[in-house]
Amino acid sequence: MIASAVDPARRPDVLLRVRRAEGHEVSAWWMVGAFVGVSAAVVSLLSWVPGGA
Repeated sequence: MIASAVDPARRPDVLLRVRRAEGHEVSAWWMVGAFVGVSAAVVSLLSWVPGGA
């Protein structure tokens, strides 16, 4: 019996994996933007906490 090759991107436990070309790297600006976005969300949510500075 020949074991079929399992594509890691099609595994059911992988939710948001995207297949990219070999050697492709994500731009560092996406990480910077994600940091700024999460930081802004945290600051805006903390502004709703009563008794804050």
